[in-house]
Amino acid sequence: MVSAENNEQNSKEIVRVSISEAARLFGVNGQTIRRAIQAGEITYVVVSGRYKLNFASLVKWSQNRTTIKNKSNKFGIGQYVDKWKIKNTLYSPSAKSINKKTDKNQKPTE
Repeated sequence: MVSAENNEQNSKEIVRVSISEAARLFGVNGQTIRRAIQAGEITYVVVSGRYKLNFASLVKWSQNRTTIKNKSNKFGIGQYVDKWKIKNTLYSPSAKSINKKTDKNQKPTE
C-alpha cells in the first residue's frame, strides 16, 4: 500500500518551460529570467544543454515581485484573464476593478 501511495505522488507531472517560453508567458525579457535563475529564485533542470524551468516556481517568483507581477498582468498571460474568465486568485483582478467596470456598463436608473 505504501508503494501505491508513493506512485500516485510521483505520477504528478511537473510542468517545465524554456526560458523563452517563460519570458513570453510572464511578459518579461529572457535576461530577467536568467538573472532569477542565477540568483536561485527559480528551480530548473538542464535537458540536452537547455534550461527547463519549473512552472510552479516561476509563478511563485512572479507573484513575489511586484514589477514582474505587473508586467505579467499587462504584457504576459495575465492580460487574458478576463477573456478566459480565470477564477484563480493569482491572476484574478481585484473586486474593486470589477465593480468599476460593472458600474460603467450599467444604465442609470430613473
